[in-house]
Amino acid sequence: MSERIVIAGAGLAGLRAAERLRELGFDGEVVVLGAEPDIAYHRPALSKQLLTGAVSRADTLLADPLEVDAEWRFDTPVTALSPNRQVVHLRGEELHYDGLIIATGVEPRRMPGAPHGHPRVVVVRTLADTIALQRALASNPGPVAVIGDGFIGCEVASSLREMNREVVLFGRARSLLADVLGPDIGDWLTALHTARGVRLELGTTIRRWRPAPTHVGLEFADGRALDVACVVVAVGSVPAVSWLRGAKLPLDDGVVCGPTCHVVGSSTIVAAGDVARWPNLRFDPTPTREEHWLNAVEMSRAAAENLLAGPQGSPAYTPVPRYWSEQHGVRIQVAGRPSLATDTVLLESPVPGTRPITGFVRQGRLVGLIGLDSPAAVLHWTAELARQHPAPAASPPGVRPRRHTEAVAGY
Repeated sequence: MSERIVIAGAGLAGLRAAERLRELGFDGEVVVLGAEPDIAYHRPALSKQLLTGAVSRADTLLADPLEVDAEWRFDTPVTALSPNRQVVHLRGEELHYDGLIIATGVEPRRMPGAPHGHPRVVVVRTLADTIALQRALASNPGPVAVIGDGFIGCEVASSLREMNREVVLFGRARSLLADVLGPDIGDWLTALHTARGVRLELGTTIRRWRPAPTHVGLEFADGRALDVACVVVAVGSVPAVSWLRGAKLPLDDGVVCGPTCHVVGSSTIVAAGDVARWPNLRFDPTPTREEHWLNAVEMSRAAAENLLAGPQGSPAYTPVPRYWSEQHGVRIQVAGRPSLATDTVLLESPVPGTRPITGFVRQGRLVGLIGLDSPAAVLHWTAELARQHPAPAASPPGVRPRRHTEAVAGY
């Protein structure tokens, strides 16, 4: 009997894991289980190019299932796991595995009191979500409320202004994304959204919802009221781990893994992408999650390699985190772990006449950086960041250090 590797999740991480298994010569069965009806697609486009109509639905798809040698089973969510028996449970079916890759990602956080399920109250997480938002926008030209001041909320607000829609953005903090980008860049971003016509309601809470067939009424805590064409709820996400309850795997804001991507306590299960929480020993021994596109690519490839090699023969997965966001035509690029910093410095660009970037420092060492439309400077200082934080030299004998080289737009 040939070995079978099951991949729970058919998104970006699941796709790249399946590809990597075949690249490494695994000739057993690869079964990919996806809860959605589609193969992996370019999720960052949902709040940007797909929403505005710059690209079509077909343009967002990343692969043809026939191009990857695997059994693809869409609309097939995993419902439970029995690790002692090495079985994943589907609807009315059990599927045995010799190795399991958990790549189920995250799901939108639900906002208490919001009428989720109403056609004019949407999230932006899947292709179907963005299509539902487009439908709601097309049937009512009125203003749009965006609840949530994170990256998704800010990107959706920017895209809507590009479409010449009136936008009201609700947020809890004093400025946009200050907890991620720091107070100075947060203030700059807040001013940018204001200058581009986004109405900001920061620190404002909604007391009552009044959904109707053609609009949604919102009543603020201070008594004001507003009717909008639709509401985009973007209040964060949570790891998609409900199917793992009862499996006795370590769950703590995601699936807890060791440095090699193996789930703690298991030699036959690895996790990758947004759902995985692991210690990046290049920066910090504390397990964390990275909800970003490039990490889903790199970690899934590393997880596939290490699943085949086994825990004792695997190097630690130690990337330099990188991600980007585009808002009102400005590209915001982040590298490293700015949240670890205790101070900031300005870092000059190697290209004369271009703007400097913000460096984040702890104990005299660079731990992160953020650039605004400064790609050359970001690339230059990301290399310095990697030099100051070399990957731990703990690979077992005979194991080559892993290089992280897959290109992503903006890097």
